[in-house]
Amino acid sequence: MKSKSTKARSLLQLDEQLCFALYSTGLALNKVYRRLLAPLGLTYPQYLAMLVLWENDGLTVSEIGERLFLDSATLTPLLKRLEASGLLTRTRASQDERQVVVELTAEGRALKAKARAIPSELFCAAECTPDELASLKQQLESLRESLGRNA
Repeated sequence: MKSKSTKARSLLQLDEQLCFALYSTGLALNKVYRRLLAPLGLTYPQYLAMLVLWENDGLTVSEIGERLFLDSATLTPLLKRLEASGLLTRTRASQDERQVVVELTAEGRALKAKARAIPSELFCAAECTPDELASLKQQLESLRESLGRNA
């Protein structure tokens, strides 16, 4: 039987940390996405922003930020790069000059067709069954909600 001090030490080992498992998995996931997104000329955060806009075009920066859990200081430079690439436009809202509305260009809408294979390619890279991935996604969303309530 482990002593209390041995048990306490084992809880502080890197491989025992949930945060490290999530962090290192995120790094691996980003490497796969980097490879998959390179032909589209997108980074992973840019891909997430495009996903939001492909779902719902014409959102404000704050609405996109809410969906992605990002503040405008982080999101604005990302959107500026997408605008410079010709994938979207950013304009001040006529009703409220403080808000910036983001809309896809024709090129940005067309990129959606090129991105259609990304989810299935990621699915293949994960080497999991659809049920395993669905369960994992649900568990992660539940964890995110719990942590958000207790942050």
